[in-house]
Order: sequence, then C-alpha cells, then structure tokens
Amino acid sequence: MTKTPLLLKKRSIYLIEKKVPILGICYGMQYLSKQLGGTVQAADNREYGRAHINIEKESALFSFMEEPKPFQVWMSHGDEVITLPQGFTKAATSDNNVLVALENPEKNIYLIQFHPEVTHTEMGIQLLNHFLSKIAGVKSGWNMDDYAKQQIMRIKDLVGPTEHVICALSGGVDSCVAATLVHRALGDRLHCVFVDNGLMRYKERERVMAMFKEELSLPVIAIDASERFLDALQNVADPETKRKIIGKTFIDVFSDYAHDLAQKLKNKPRYLVQGTLYPDVIESSSSSRFSAVIKSHHNVGGLPEKMDFSLIEPLRELYKDEVRQLGKGLCIPNSFLSRHPFPGPGLAIRIIGEVSREKVAALQLADEIYIQALKDHNLYDTIWQAGAIYLPVHTVGVQGDARTYSHVLALRAVVSKDGMTADWYSFDPAFLAQVSNDIINTVASINRVVYDISSKPPATIEWE
Repeated sequence: MTKTPLLLKKRSIYLIEKKVPILGICYGMQYLSKQLGGTVQAADNREYGRAHINIEKESALFSFMEEPKPFQVWMSHGDEVITLPQGFTKAATSDNNVLVALENPEKNIYLIQFHPEVTHTEMGIQLLNHFLSKIAGVKSGWNMDDYAKQQIMRIKDLVGPTEHVICALSGGVDSCVAATLVHRALGDRLHCVFVDNGLMRYKERERVMAMFKEELSLPVIAIDASERFLDALQNVADPETKRKIIGKTFIDVFSDYAHDLAQKLKNKPRYLVQGTLYPDVIESSSSSRFSAVIKSHHNVGGLPEKMDFSLIEPLRELYKDEVRQLGKGLCIPNSFLSRHPFPGPGLAIRIIGEVSREKVAALQLADEIYIQALKDHNLYDTIWQAGAIYLPVHTVGVQGDARTYSHVLALRAVVSKDGMTADWYSFDPAFLAQVSNDIINTVASINRVVYDISSKPPATIEWE
C-alpha cells in the first residue's frame, strides 16, 4: 500500500470516533482495515475485472437481498485484507476465498473490495442505495435539472454581466453539453471555436460543422490548425509527450483567437470553456498528489502550467452517462448525444509511436470503414466507443502475386456506461472478417487486422 497522507488519517479518525456511517471502497477497505488493526498485503491472486462474490447470511450491508446469493462484481486491486480488524465480521468472499466485504455495524463501518459504482457490478446501485438510505439515513433530493440551474447561476456570477467567453467545441458530447449550458448563462457573449487539429476522423470538420449549422443553435467558427499540430508532433513517439504538445497547441490556438477577438470587443476574453469530465480528472491525477497518473488528458494534465485563460468546466464532476442525461434536459439533439466518445488528442494517440501525415491519412480511411460498418449493421448505438489503432508493427503478407511488408491495424470496441470500466464487445466473427477484408483491400499500408479483447481494467480504452 502507498503511504497515507496525514490529513486523511486525521479525517478518518474523526469520522470513526463520531460513528459517522462509512463505506470504504477498494483502497478505502484496505486503508481502514489497516488503520483499525487488520493486516493488508500484496495479493497472491490479483483480481482485475469480473469476479463473483459469496454473501454471508447475517450481513447488514447485504440485507437488502431477500436471500443471500452469489453475484457478479467488478474488481481492480493488487492488495488484499488478510486479517480482520477487531470487532469486524466477514460479510463476503470472492471465489478465490479473498475477503471482499467486512463490516462492524456497531461502529457504523462497512468495507468492500469491489466497485459498486460501475455497471459491471450486478447489484451495485442497490447496495449503494441501501447504504445511503437505510444505514446512513440520507434522503435523495437532487437531479440534473437542479445541477443545470446551479451551474448556470455559478457561470453568471463568475463571468459577470459584460465579459465574453471562448468555448472549445469539438463536436463531441461533452463539449456540446458544456457549450449549451454556458450559452444558457451568457447568450451571445459565448464564442464557440472548432479547431481542426488534423488528427480527427475522416471528413470530421465538414460533417461536424454541418451538424452545428443544421441542428445546434450555437455560434461556431472553424479554425484549420492542422499543419500547426502535425508540425509540432514531428518525431515525437512518447504518448505523454504527444498529449502535452497537443494540449499546449490547443491553448496557443485559442490564445491567438482571443487576441483577434479582443480587437473587435476591445476586451480580451479571460475564460475558456472545456467539456472536462470527472474520469479525465481521475486519470490525469489532478485531483490528488497521492494518486497515480494513468494518462494526461490533453484538457487536464496536458495543459501548460501558465495560460492566459481561467477555465470554466461545468461538467468536471460528472460522468459520461450523467452528461448525456444533462444534455437531454437541455434539449440537445440526439445526433450529438449519441456520438461515441473520441479522444481530444485525436488520432495522435491511436497511432502508436511517431505521427505522420501518411499514417493519419491511412488511419482515417481504415477508421471510416470500421465505423461505417458498425452503422450499417446497426451496432453503433449498442457499442459505447469504437476505433482503430495504427500499430508500429510490420508483418509479411501476400497481396496479389506480390510479397508485402505492411502495418498491422487493431480494432477496439467496448461497452460501458461512464468509461471508468469497460468490456470488449463480442462481435460476430463474420462481421470482423468483412471489416478486415474491406480495410486490407482499401488501405494500401495495412495487410493485417487484429481485434482487442481486453477489458478496462486492466487495460485502458485507448492504447495510449
């Protein structure tokens, strides 16, 4: 286990002494077990992804079940609790006979090793509702309409009655919802900018700008900065470096636009709106200096330390499913809300290794074939996110009467709810065979296609 910060120790001691209802999840179970006298050590069998747990009959935490029975949960841990703290009883074990739930109703402390908040845990929401309503006595009284009203008021108070604001609008779900929310607060003082970084999907700028014009009543201008981004990425292979270059270049483009806008407004915009979500913050580790960096999202950990802007991020505390729910309440067309997530750095992190114009063009075409096939087979809305990855691997092939030595392309498709966990999608082999054949016959630099069958965790959705 990692070293625990002093502030966390003080807070946990206070909560325990006051008998405040506590639900410790994953690291929370390990930390509190150790604090209260139990033993934690590296697990002999690490558990990532699906697992099944067996419930003890007398458990208070699982008393919402009419009859205790095994059910599926989602795990992500390399340590485990070996001995229980004094006064605690076993509430559940995994199929590997690992302690996965402990409880002490007298102290009002309940500890679980699995993640109830993700959709892959079968009765996770029921467990959380039971803990909050029955054990903690909390009453629900919050919804997305309230959230929207609160954010609109906060934005008005922050910006004031005269200042103008720039919004980074990509055409994805997050930025569209963020822009619509800020537009409700500021009206025509919001200036939406779509930046073509040259790393987008096939004909993305033309398609998205047409959607903006026809379906979304927001003022949007397009800036072609593709050469600027591609030049900055020359000879760069490290994924973290790529993300940081892209994050900085985006800010540079917006700063130049703000300077031009200041000539008209006589007042340079100080605020930049981004569609940052909570998973972006978690994976970029900007929420805590004690957490590990999974990857620096270009709009969080990838931003330069010094900027001309202060950020407005009205979705920063939300997950993807909550953003879509918020978007429905704001009457955003489904054509935007149903779009698959697409990484802000674009195809730069789906080209493993160095980025080149030739690789981008090949990946755009391969990705277009794949995504269009999903739509043609009515699979697009079933899958949460899909994309193609251009690998720095050459393999021998036979095409026509000639030997080829070309690239490998990986296909990725996952089902999820919020992107924090994900399962690979099980395609019909005939579908994959057809897509593979179409890509290899169309994209000259690809002679082999593979399919990624890794879940998150332990893999991430994107490869870089």
